[in-house]
Amino acid sequence: MNTEDKGIRLIATDLDGTLLHSDKEVPAGFEEWVCAHPEIRMVIASGRQYYNIKKLFPKTGDRMIYLAENGGMVVENEEVIYANTIREEDVIDCIERFQEEEGHVVILCGERSAYMCHATEDAERNAHMYYEKLKFVEDLRACVHEDHMIKIAVFFRDYDADTYYRGMRKVHDRLNVVLSGDCWIDIANKEVCKGAALQFLQERYAISADESMAFGDYLNDESLLLQCKESYAMNNGHPLLKEKARYIAPSNDEDGVMKVLRMIGGAVEG
Repeated sequence: MNTEDKGIRLIATDLDGTLLHSDKEVPAGFEEWVCAHPEIRMVIASGRQYYNIKKLFPKTGDRMIYLAENGGMVVENEEVIYANTIREEDVIDCIERFQEEEGHVVILCGERSAYMCHATEDAERNAHMYYEKLKFVEDLRACVHEDHMIKIAVFFRDYDADTYYRGMRKVHDRLNVVLSGDCWIDIANKEVCKGAALQFLQERYAISADESMAFGDYLNDESLLLQCKESYAMNNGHPLLKEKARYIAPSNDEDGVMKVLRMIGGAVEG
C-alpha cells in the first residue's frame, strides 16, 4: 500500500506525545521519509513556537509547512502566510487574571518572540523547551504593544492543568481555552485551532479532507483530526481524542507515526 493507493496529498502531525518520543527526539527515518515523498505536503501542527519547531528538523526544515501556536500562525518557506492575533485588551485581561493566581506562569506568544517573567526553575525549563525565542521581562503588559500576540500559554506548576481546566471560570467570548498538556492550557482567539489552520492550507492548495491524514494525542488536536478523513489518535493519547479518531496508532514511544507512514509509503532507510 502506498500514498497513491490511499490518495493522500497532505499529512499533518502533532509533535509532543505524537511524533516525538518522550525524550523529545524525532524518530529515526522521519526526515528521510519526508524527502522521499515530495508529492506529500507534510505539516507539523504544534502548540510550540515556529522557531522551536523548525530547529528539530535540520534536513527537512524548508520542505515542510509549520502550523504553530495551535494554529494561530502558519509558516511556509520562512514566510508567515497566516496569523490570527489577539486584541491587546484581551491579552492584558488574561495577564491580570492568571498572574493573580498562585502556581500559574503566563507566557505571551508573539510573532517575533515569546515573553515571560522570571519564575521557578521548572517553569523556565519548560518554557525553554517549547520556545526557542524567549525574552524575560519585568512586566508582561509592556510587551503587548511591541509584538502581535498569537497565543497566551499558562503553565501549571502542580502539573494538574486538567483539574483547573474543568473548573475554570469563563474567559472573554472572543477567546477560547484549550487543554494542551498535563501542565499547560492555551488561550487564543475563538476561531483559532489546528483544524481551522489546516483548512486554510487545504483550501490554499485545493486538497480535500479525503486526501488528508492527521496524527494527534491531546484535546488540542481534535479539530486537526476532524479535518482529515484518515485520522489517528496515539495509543498514549487522551481518551476523549481516541473517541473522535478513525484509527488508533501505536504510542509515540513505539514510533506510532512512523509505523503508519511506512505502511502507507514504504520503508525508507535512515
